[in-house]
Amino acid sequence: MAKKPMSRVQRGSKRLTKAVKMVRSSKTGAYVFQEKILDPSEVDAYFKEK
Repeated sequence: MAKKPMSRVQRGSKRLTKAVKMVRSSKTGAYVFQEKILDPSEVDAYFKEK
């Protein structure tokens, strides 16, 4: 059974967002996914960093 994507995670009273970024691996050249749970205001900065 396929897993459903989770875009927003909520813990207690703080609202969080799960960000998934696709990055090319330097060793193999294949793409890998990096997942991180962030505050919604930090998501844009996460995607802009290399």
